[in-house]
Amino acid sequence: MGIDKQSDIAANIQIGPTDQGMVRIYIEAEGGIELPLDFDPDEAEEIAEELRAAAEAARTIGSPAPKKPGRR
Repeated sequence: MGIDKQSDIAANIQIGPTDQGMVRIYIEAEGGIELPLDFDPDEAEEIAEELRAAAEAARTIGSPAPKKPGRR
């Protein structure tokens, strides 16, 4: 499966600070899978920038082309 392929796997995600000054992305998926991912604050900001860029790219892919004005 590639990053651009849809999946039927359901998961929950939580994001927050840890008591050690890290940012944790915690993923819990079907089948009892738990995946805590800890990042330092700079890495977390880089991930946030990548998420914003991916969201913007997804908007351009998912939106219809603007209509061109035409003659009636």
